[in-house]
Amino acid sequence: MENLIYVVPLFGLIALAYTYWKFNWISKQEAGEEKMQNIASYIARGAMAFLNAEYRILGGFVVIAVVLLFLLNYGNPNSHWSIVISFVIGAVFSALAGFIGMRIATRANVRTAQAAKTSLAKALQISFAGGSVMGMGVAGLAVLGLGSIFIVLYLLFLPEGADANHKNIAIALEVLTGFSLGAESIALFARVGGGIYTKAADVGADLVGKVEKGIPEDDPRNPATIADNVGDNVGDVAGMGADLFGSYVATILATMVLGQETKAVGDGMNGFSPILLPMLIAGIGTFFSIVATFFIRIKEGNTNVQAALNIGNWLSIILTALASYFAVMYFLPPKLVLRGYEFTSTGVFVSIVIGLVVGTLISLITEYYCSMGRRPVKAIVRQSSTGGATNIIAGLAVGMESTTLPMIVLASGIIASYIMAGLYGVAIAAAGMMATTAMQLAIDAFGPIADNAGGIAEMSGLPKEVRERTDILDAVGNTTAAIGKGFAIASAALTSLALFAAFVGIAGIKTIDLYKAPVLAGLFIGGMIPFIFSSLAMSAVGRAAMAMVVEVRRQFREIKGLMEGTAEPEYEKCVAISTRAAIREMIAPGAIALIVPLLVGFGLKGVFNGVSSAEILGGVLAGVTVSGVLMAMFQSNAGGAWDNAKKSFEKGVDINGVVYYKGSDPHKAAVIGDTVGDPFKDTSGPSMNILIKLMSIVSLVIAPHLA
Repeated sequence: MENLIYVVPLFGLIALAYTYWKFNWISKQEAGEEKMQNIASYIARGAMAFLNAEYRILGGFVVIAVVLLFLLNYGNPNSHWSIVISFVIGAVFSALAGFIGMRIATRANVRTAQAAKTSLAKALQISFAGGSVMGMGVAGLAVLGLGSIFIVLYLLFLPEGADANHKNIAIALEVLTGFSLGAESIALFARVGGGIYTKAADVGADLVGKVEKGIPEDDPRNPATIADNVGDNVGDVAGMGADLFGSYVATILATMVLGQETKAVGDGMNGFSPILLPMLIAGIGTFFSIVATFFIRIKEGNTNVQAALNIGNWLSIILTALASYFAVMYFLPPKLVLRGYEFTSTGVFVSIVIGLVVGTLISLITEYYCSMGRRPVKAIVRQSSTGGATNIIAGLAVGMESTTLPMIVLASGIIASYIMAGLYGVAIAAAGMMATTAMQLAIDAFGPIADNAGGIAEMSGLPKEVRERTDILDAVGNTTAAIGKGFAIASAALTSLALFAAFVGIAGIKTIDLYKAPVLAGLFIGGMIPFIFSSLAMSAVGRAAMAMVVEVRRQFREIKGLMEGTAEPEYEKCVAISTRAAIREMIAPGAIALIVPLLVGFGLKGVFNGVSSAEILGGVLAGVTVSGVLMAMFQSNAGGAWDNAKKSFEKGVDINGVVYYKGSDPHKAAVIGDTVGDPFKDTSGPSMNILIKLMSIVSLVIAPHLA
């Protein structure tokens, strides 16, 4: 039965084959008239220029990290120098995930706009196909990478017939943490850098274009509009792809580490089944996500795009849950034990279902708080009638309130999965939640493609009905983007808890005692980190946006005929401002996640009598996880609600018997709120989940040296 490990990479190859097929299909679709293609080429060149600049900087980081990892692990009996190879592969795969998303998004956007000339159904088909290339590409790379590397490590470290619970398996898993570290490191910089880029352009375009000049969002006269459309790709596509790639890998890895500790006598695989199971569940989820994509479509005349996406999402979840039952019952023995906690294979399956349910519930709650026409967004719309200040107050209140139900659901899921299968249950619940990542990301990535399509339609001067069709897709895309962020945050919370449990085991900690002053101090330091991280990210957006506003104002002032539409803006200067700002400003926030665990783990080693640095680091991780999850949920939901409150005015809203439209004073107040919310939901908020995971992974990598 151990030979079944070779099935795991096969799922990854299937997903990548699907990605290749869909990519080619999209490329063959009609790209529209010359003006549309020229605008799309501006966006594509700007996106790739940013990605190239970012990857050059990250290439230097990878070299430095490789040297440090080699020095740290060379000659250590609890690890192996090959962790550096694993790290490089993880970093390359994470960057490749972002690259695939960027390439397809900048091809699908103009083709979606062209399709919207005649059919909403066709426009959905192309935009979702673009999203599915991203989703299946990310999942395929993750499953292929993890499965293949583990097979190589398994063959390298274990001689034939050796016990699967041998120490060498632990070393193989420790080496595999390098893959996750590489993935999450690139993801953090990609997410922060992409978020700074997109929001600098968006804020600059909105404040001058919409508020000061009163022109539409994607008006070709606005010098920042190309940079804004580029930002949709570098932030919401490449950044999100790298983010969920990292989450996917970290979740599977944490479950495998705990699986290595789990006693599974009589499973027919030398106790190997709990290690293999999370990779298998990931492969199953990816396969059924592919199946579900064929059921997402709408008929002509039907505008309920959200319902079509929901069908695909629910189908992938249900099919994955059913298949997981047979996988668990076939692979796992009836009784298992982890750290003295006895549980059953049935409990493991129930934990997987709990993870799927938790992910679904948090997505639904996020949808409620961020969707147009629901109470939270309507409350922000009403308070826009009295100005920007009351709009911001309402948005902050909605964001704070929106943390309540998700945290209750998350806490309930943690307790329920622990009761079912102990710490392994919590980890496998996270793996269950992440099993349908391919579908979740496909739904999420379709939004920026639709948004870009609307921008191309506006800038190309296409008929009004084309923009109306792309706006239908874009409105749904805003909601799916918020849902995607909620899903990523919830998965990060469960993943971090699983990584924390793995860290405790490897570091040899039996308890983390908050009565000990150094541990309590670590808890407070950890709780503070998401705040300073957010401050750095928000400040970076503010500085970059100021530079963008100055440049856009200059062009409107100095370029004769720009406002009249007889002269063309200098788009490339705005693209350059966002690129320089993102590359420069992403370093400091990213460094925090990497340096703090090292400072605590090695800097405090042996400093306090009776308290190990590993225990203090455990306190830091607990603090950053709780604080980071709450901050992420608050910021992402507040920003999503502000965004859709602004969009509510596009069709007109009734406030106390008066109907207000775009350009009205309440709409301008909503634009201000949306501008505040932009860095919340697209920069600091979604970066939180990578922050807490990356700190946990760095801690896991150094854990053997602290034991």
